Amino acid sequence: MKIFKFLKGHGINFLIALVLLFMQANCELTLPGLMSNIVDVGISQGGIESAVPDQITESDLADVELFLDEDVASQVDAFYSGPDAGGVRTFVGSDDDRAAIESEMAEAEMLVYQINQGIAVEDFASAEAAEGMPAFDALKAQFGDTIDLDELVGMVEGYLSAEAGHAVTVEAGSFAQMRAQLVDSLGDQGDTIIEGRAIEYVKDAYRDAGLDLNDVQTSYLFSEGLTMLAYALLSALCAILAAFNASKTSAAIARDLRHQLYERVLSFSPAEMEKFSAASLITRATNDIQQIQMVLVMCLRIVLFAPCMGIGAVVRVLTTPTGLEWILVVAILVIAVTIGILMGITMPKFRRMQSLVDRNNLVAREIVTGIMPVRAFGRQSYEQERYDKANRELTNTYIFTNRCMAALMPMMLIVMNATTVGIVWFGGQGVDAGNLMVGDLMAYINYVMQVIMSFMILTMISVMLPRADVAAERVQEVLACHSSIEDPAPADRVSREHGEGWRGVISYNDVTFTYPDAEEPTLEHISFTAEPGKTCAIIGSTGCGKSTLVQLIPRLYDVTEGSITLDGVDIRKIGLEELRRTIGYVPQKRMLFSGTIASNIKYGDPSMPDADMVEAAQIAQATEFIEGKPDTYESPISQGGSNVSGGQNQRLSIARALAIRPRVLVFDDSFSALDYKTDSVLRQELADRAGDAAIVIVAQRIATIMHADEILVLDDGRIVGRGTHEELLRSCPEYLEIAKSQLSAKELGLDDAANGASALEANALEGGER
Repeated sequence: MKIFKFLKGHGINFLIALVLLFMQANCELTLPGLMSNIVDVGISQGGIESAVPDQITESDLADVELFLDEDVASQVDAFYSGPDAGGVRTFVGSDDDRAAIESEMAEAEMLVYQINQGIAVEDFASAEAAEGMPAFDALKAQFGDTIDLDELVGMVEGYLSAEAGHAVTVEAGSFAQMRAQLVDSLGDQGDTIIEGRAIEYVKDAYRDAGLDLNDVQTSYLFSEGLTMLAYALLSALCAILAAFNASKTSAAIARDLRHQLYERVLSFSPAEMEKFSAASLITRATNDIQQIQMVLVMCLRIVLFAPCMGIGAVVRVLTTPTGLEWILVVAILVIAVTIGILMGITMPKFRRMQSLVDRNNLVAREIVTGIMPVRAFGRQSYEQERYDKANRELTNTYIFTNRCMAALMPMMLIVMNATTVGIVWFGGQGVDAGNLMVGDLMAYINYVMQVIMSFMILTMISVMLPRADVAAERVQEVLACHSSIEDPAPADRVSREHGEGWRGVISYNDVTFTYPDAEEPTLEHISFTAEPGKTCAIIGSTGCGKSTLVQLIPRLYDVTEGSITLDGVDIRKIGLEELRRTIGYVPQKRMLFSGTIASNIKYGDPSMPDADMVEAAQIAQATEFIEGKPDTYESPISQGGSNVSGGQNQRLSIARALAIRPRVLVFDDSFSALDYKTDSVLRQELADRAGDAAIVIVAQRIATIMHADEILVLDDGRIVGRGTHEELLRSCPEYLEIAKSQLSAKELGLDDAANGASALEANALEGGER
């Protein structure tokens, strides 16, 4: 999955999440076992958890040892301290010692308890008596219908039978053999019977020792309750820390991704910007990264937790022999089939959803930015239908996937409830038969539910992962895209920023340029030089390549053939930052940023003195409307400069370029929104106060460029004329045609229409001679 690649560099956080979630899962899996102990031991057994009593009277211990092997009896005797004044002995062995003798003591205690309750002779012995034991008939004659424990003890030394007239004796150790034979006869329910009756015997032993059984039960319940509380608090603490770690890690990843994406987009040339639409880049920087952040939170918090919980629960299910494991297998199979069907249906929809979000944003952005022509042409209904179509398609996809997701939860609940009913039904039969304890059944239900919940969590995440994976792929696509305009290598870089500085001589040397994926070149064999203190103007018909020509100067594009030099140095060997600080570029598409007038003029250097800002505004003829505002230079500017007129926007853009005091000034049709008077005054101010810079002007109006030192006439990507205004009127038919379409013959310096016609004929002849 591509989304997990973003965790690279956050290995420590991933490890912390894994440890915390493992601890949380272990704590939560411990709680059902503790609950089982409270039910089975604390309630059913009165808080007595072991068949080896902590305290027992000397006589009761002797009764138990009667049914133990001599070696075991001696061990048991050694694990208890000597009797106190009340004849009570206390267990002083370790937990391992307790475990070593517990099984045989439980069997012996069961026999003592049964005898005390009045065990029948036929249950105690049979015709196939153990070696050293008298036959059934002899015992019947000795005791009658039931066994008496005191008399049974006396049989070791020998009793005189009244009816038989002789002593009935039992060999030492025979009771132990008889105990083992009796246990074997209990069958499958032997363990449950032995444990239950042994616990009842321990209760009687505690009473004989003077212990309060209510205190014993309360102490056990309080101890187990505190243990459960401790595990619950530790689980909650781990959950809080895991959530904090997951949130912090995912937020850091999203922050870094936004930063990297923004930084990469800023480095893109127009060629890369055309590859990704603005709407798509906005979606990738917001919606896609938000998807990645949300899923990473869930991965670090839930996806890792579900396997820890599920695997741990499965282990506990398998280590709790109940005979109900088949119910869990059936439940998992049903869940797997449900997930498979659901994923097969929704996966294609999730993969398509992000492209639909792009489309929806694109249409909305077009309508918002083009609201004026939409209203002007009365196309509101059409645009509304167009947006509704894109929105409906996205909405229908959302509804379909959400319905599928909504259907998942009821199905999971049906499986969970059916599984619970099955466990209770078949487990209840086991409880009734004595093969299963109530607490174990309750714990088993909890473990099975945790297994199913783990699968359900993974299912819900697996449905979200495809969309997040698409989002990760889209973000990675932008990050993997490198700008075609690259900084030169440090070893090849030429810098004059800290030396004598750049003079500003721009030279085009047989430049040819072709747009990426274009079949024909846009510019062919362009050569000219723009020198400091002089103005070079470029004019031509729409689409002839004027804007493309000047966009090559700040390296918005790189030439395909030939070279462009600054003071004789190929601009591809100058650092981009240094090159662009040397050039003041005013693009054809006006753009102001939200802020103030001052922040926009100082955009190139926020630390510049206010005097430089004011001077730039004066040259750009912007001071009149700026000083007419209440807040002057601190007046707010809306996004895109929507709260100022086109001419004001253009003058602020020019002031922004002038404020950095560049060595080269490039105006790409930047005077089109100015009236002729402002245009004339501005150009005069440029000549007077920025005359040391090389000025390159792209214009459509003859009046803007007619006083330039050199004018280049472009036609279909080639220079078809160059010279001054007067020279071009005589030598370039294309220029004369443009000029006559804008100015009268008198304004052009022609005496009359005839003179103009003669000039055109002369130009045609000269063109033929050439």
